[in-house]
Amino acid sequence: MTDTLPKPAAVATAIGGPVAPSRSRLRPLSLAEARVVGGFWGERQELNASAIIGHCETWMERIGWIGNFDRAAAGTVAAEHAGIEFVDSEVHKLLEAMAWELGRAGDPALQERYRSLVARVAAAQEPDGYLHTSFGRDGQRARYSDLEWGHELYCFGHLMQAAVARVRTGHYDLLVDVARRLADHVYREFGPGGRDAICGHPEIEPALVELGRALDEPRYVELAELFLARRGRRTLATTLFQSSEYFLDDQPVRDAEVLRGHAVRAVYLASGAVDLAAERDDADLLAAIETQWANTVAKRTYLTGGIGSHHQNEEFGHDFELPDDRAYAETCAAIGSVMLSWRLLLQTGDAKYADLIERTLLNAVLVSPREDGRAFYYSNTLHQRVLGVETRDDELSERAEASLRAPWFEVSCCPTNVARTLASVAAYFVTADADGVQVHQYADLDVDTTLASGVRVAFELRTGYPFDGGVAVTVLSEGEFTLRLRVPAWAAGAHSATIDGEPVAIVDDYFTVARSFRRGDEVRVAFDLTPRVVAAHPRIDAARGAVAVERGPLVLALESVDLPAGVDFDRVRVDPTLVPEATPDGASVRLRVSGGGDASAWPYAEVGSRAVQDGEQQVVEARLRPYFAWANRGPSLMRVWIPTAE
Repeated sequence: MTDTLPKPAAVATAIGGPVAPSRSRLRPLSLAEARVVGGFWGERQELNASAIIGHCETWMERIGWIGNFDRAAAGTVAAEHAGIEFVDSEVHKLLEAMAWELGRAGDPALQERYRSLVARVAAAQEPDGYLHTSFGRDGQRARYSDLEWGHELYCFGHLMQAAVARVRTGHYDLLVDVARRLADHVYREFGPGGRDAICGHPEIEPALVELGRALDEPRYVELAELFLARRGRRTLATTLFQSSEYFLDDQPVRDAEVLRGHAVRAVYLASGAVDLAAERDDADLLAAIETQWANTVAKRTYLTGGIGSHHQNEEFGHDFELPDDRAYAETCAAIGSVMLSWRLLLQTGDAKYADLIERTLLNAVLVSPREDGRAFYYSNTLHQRVLGVETRDDELSERAEASLRAPWFEVSCCPTNVARTLASVAAYFVTADADGVQVHQYADLDVDTTLASGVRVAFELRTGYPFDGGVAVTVLSEGEFTLRLRVPAWAAGAHSATIDGEPVAIVDDYFTVARSFRRGDEVRVAFDLTPRVVAAHPRIDAARGAVAVERGPLVLALESVDLPAGVDFDRVRVDPTLVPEATPDGASVRLRVSGGGDASAWPYAEVGSRAVQDGEQQVVEARLRPYFAWANRGPSLMRVWIPTAE
């Protein structure tokens, strides 16, 4: 199989990352224009390349999910299909991760594995373009006979996004051809004059728009618009537990005031809506999603950036319903939140979207993979009440029931989602516009792009962020342009920036330097990483009477392994008036530990009664460490929100 097929003249390549709007305030840079070259994020990308991608591939080979495509090609899959209906999507996400990684690093061994996997997937495609291993063959259910739960269009969307990754990194190969044939099939089936229906799990909407952009095919964007317009008519069949709201079929997309229902479905659908708003220059649709984002952030988002507070149906809760010990906060939902915020940032240029991307990536996404990249969290609690149970490296877990990270799940959407996100994460860091370049996230970066005016902008950014607040930008090109560096919301009043010893002004939440740059010019930024004690909105019942500690962009957590031996984790309290001391990766706090009291007594009493007092107290020192790193030292108890001492 050759790697490259004849490319249609209209197909552009290497024009961006996962998102490349036809019109937007900010232009995303390609992986060739903004590269992570080391540091914190470089370590995560290397972990992804050396461990996570291969781990996902090995597991899906072992349990037969990849083999489904071989059996589909051979005509035997009906008798032996491995996994549930939507496991095809995990193979597609793996292909996307491989495509982005090849665009980032170009490893020859990975290239051969990618080629082989593409060939196996392509062999299962039907003559009319249909490609799914669970439906349509003798002995299987008919195509599109279960739009509520079959996930056919959802799986198609992930294959299309894998193809976009290949196009955006400069290739037109067999995977792209497969995706084009599949999209043409979907257009014939569901386009004008076809089935008036939608998928129970949104995902194909942003995928169709992005494939249409990448291949310059307006029919795909048109089809995404049809799918979006069909939402809200309650056409999907419901059950006792899964309502129309769960499916996002309860009201038209532009009529909603807040994200609701199944959290992953909600952010994927909203992402597609922003894509369509950009393509159609639909200001009203964009404003509707901005409102939904704002209300969700204000009332339905955890301190970590995680979303989804119900284990039942993986759904959003009501406003301010954010239980820490029962947080679902699915990893895929956090990744979807980043996808949505990025699209809104591109359209508006508003730093608040970059702020949420930072919070979510560093806390709600990075908490998923174990430090060796071979086990993952699916859901992400903020309070672990009992010691977790070690999971064997060869054990298949239920999707959300692993109390420690598990190597694989019966529903393993999260590991492959982490893989594709880490492989492409540099695409979420820097943008350009007519005047210059904007840095939204801090990492060791090499940036080299050309503005529409023809001015070349090249610089290197070096930092110890997020553990160190120093940032140095060294300009490598000559010319007049504007350089903007985001001032995070958490750093309000605790920052400085200079160029040539002169202070840099802040304009719309960005340090802004507009000048004729010379090679060697250096901008230096300093953020104060003194730990901060934060409290929750009083309507968040679960966090009332407790505080959390943040250091820079990182949410910190208390683990039982960081308490002195013999200290009862459930009896620790913190004095919220004491400022924690900074440590290299977190903070040190003084905690009060109450006496034991009578554990068998009735736990309620009149206010002021001695019966509800905890007795004598002792004071201990404890380390707080980044939330994303918890549970890497064996089973432990953990909490983000620490009760306050009276």
